[in-house]
Amino acid sequence: MANTYEGTDDGSGLRIAVVVARFNDDVTSKMLDGAKEALAKYGVAEYDVAWVPGAFELPLAARKLAETKRYDAVVCLGTVIRGETPHFDFVAGEAARGVMDVGRDTGVPVAFGVTTPNDREQAMARAGGKKGNKGFDAVTTAVEMATLLRQLS
Repeated sequence: MANTYEGTDDGSGLRIAVVVARFNDDVTSKMLDGAKEALAKYGVAEYDVAWVPGAFELPLAARKLAETKRYDAVVCLGTVIRGETPHFDFVAGEAARGVMDVGRDTGVPVAFGVTTPNDREQAMARAGGKKGNKGFDAVTTAVEMATLLRQLS
């Protein structure tokens, strides 16, 4: 007989760190609002917030937080808006790879809540507008993964 494991949305007893990029903070602050809404909805009473300059810096802060072993999950929030230069490709790609590496290397779930819209309108739509709130979604992922890993331990 096979066992089935699945994370839940019960975040009670979890401690979560949220790392937020300050660049485009008119967008990321709304994503943080969505993250806080999700933390409350799922019963996560203990969380800390760390601000970093931009999306490129998210992985380093996430790694430092994950390595403390004080957190059951880390959430990374940012937005990288496509511009006229290849800067977008480098920052968005390296942020994604770096965040993935942190989770894999530390064993702590790290949720990727970084949007990569073409313009500010699309960014705002994903920060509490008509496309939802990616901060809320990232916390949902973090809670589910943290509870799943507890079952697998």
